[in-house]
Amino acid sequence: MATFGNLSDRLADTFKNLRKKGTLSASDVDGTVREIRRALIQADVAFDVVKEFTGRVRERALGDEVNKALNPAQQVVQIVNDELVQILGGEQRRLEFAKTGTTIIMLAGLQGAGKTTLAGKLSKWLIKEGHTPLLVAADLQRPNAVTQLGVVAEQAGAAIYAPEPGNGVGDPVKVAKDGVAYAERNQHDVVIVDTAGRLGIDEEMMKQASKIRAAINPHEVLFVIDAMIGQDAVNTAKAFQEGVDFTGVVLSKLDGDARGGAALSVASVTGRPIIFASTGENLDDFEPFYPDRMASRILDLGDILTLIEQAQSAFDEEEAMKLAEKFATDTFTLDDFLKQMQQLRNMGSIKKMMGMLPGMGQMKEQLDNFDESELNRTEAIIQSMTRAERQNSKLLNGSRRLRIARGSGSTVTEVNQLVNRFEQAAKMMKTMAKGGMPQIPGMGPIPGGRPKMPKKNAKKKGGSRSGNPAKRAAEAKGITAAPAAPTGGGFGLGKGGAKGQPSEDDMATIQRMLGGQS
Repeated sequence: MATFGNLSDRLADTFKNLRKKGTLSASDVDGTVREIRRALIQADVAFDVVKEFTGRVRERALGDEVNKALNPAQQVVQIVNDELVQILGGEQRRLEFAKTGTTIIMLAGLQGAGKTTLAGKLSKWLIKEGHTPLLVAADLQRPNAVTQLGVVAEQAGAAIYAPEPGNGVGDPVKVAKDGVAYAERNQHDVVIVDTAGRLGIDEEMMKQASKIRAAINPHEVLFVIDAMIGQDAVNTAKAFQEGVDFTGVVLSKLDGDARGGAALSVASVTGRPIIFASTGENLDDFEPFYPDRMASRILDLGDILTLIEQAQSAFDEEEAMKLAEKFATDTFTLDDFLKQMQQLRNMGSIKKMMGMLPGMGQMKEQLDNFDESELNRTEAIIQSMTRAERQNSKLLNGSRRLRIARGSGSTVTEVNQLVNRFEQAAKMMKTMAKGGMPQIPGMGPIPGGRPKMPKKNAKKKGGSRSGNPAKRAAEAKGITAAPAAPTGGGFGLGKGGAKGQPSEDDMATIQRMLGGQS
């Protein structure tokens, strides 16, 4: 997550230095705590939160749990992880629904925090969870706010109640109250009320928000806060808590380049839990907030649980079983390859998913350079093939590959690379389906895999190799040269040319062997 990129890097460097030490002295701990304090302050975390956090880390790091540990540095990382979880709110807090009737959710926050977009994201998430939300357009001040809410409601597939045009026209308190009544009459089990924000905190804004809250008596008041505003987030949160109060926090723009101080401060300062996080511009870039998972991401320990949940929601179990059978029976086709790729894209950003793997923070440059549009090119190439070609890649001769390249706007080289990758992947998956461990090119056998048994009658190490490039290549393919005769070819493959050189027939035969042609 980009928001915590700099903080993660600083903490990783701190722990790297710590791991070089077999035992930790008090000065080592103090030095580490000092680096953590600097990293958190640079990340714009509130000073009081930093002071309390580093104090707890130091106290625990100097205690017996580290002194008696086999790996003291690892124990310190665990302590930092535990304390990060605590300042992020401890345990995850789920959205609370009404026991009977309609659940009322009110959104509050400054203008520009992303409330309206978040209303669409929340409604789409609720629909996936089996609810029937209604969006109520009670932001009647901001220009075109009602129109924007209508657009996101349509994108999310949610109903909307918008009796007033907005742009300064209409009574927001009445719209909110009537919207709840409309939801109850039309059997919407959740109503989301989008309220007005201001460019800054002012008395009029607080009064209006308080009146709306009193009129609809919501089950949840979610304070939407921009994760990119740093220290100001704490002051804004405190002002809203005093003026309106809220039951939970939603962090928006958590994918930005900010330093992340808001996320690490707001829960600790207000005592209100972070319930959701908005992680991108798309309506699907929205997820429940888990303090423990976020702490793991910050410390570059990965977030495998979220990755698994995303995979389970995107992949069809029955299709996965069919695919496993195809791998085992060697009937996996380019059509199947295309389906798998499309399901993978349904999980969201590939770059974000890769970022959830442990240790990926150390590969930041590679992740930044990862081109997700490569999937579009791959899809275009496969879709330019005929059905027969997708079912049997062996049909793809030179002329067919040229036609596919032209049809997909790519080159023959790119088509060849795709086919080669597909065949390697199919071979690897077949090996795994049969219980083996694949050998990844350039990496050697995977640790724990079955040992590669030497071939019978294989040449011992240190055996002679021909100085002739063609002959050496032939030897590498397992082609054994027959004893040379004065009148024979240099490769023992027929009559040779002058001075013992291979004839044209010999060279043609060798080329067929090396090229795998019959």
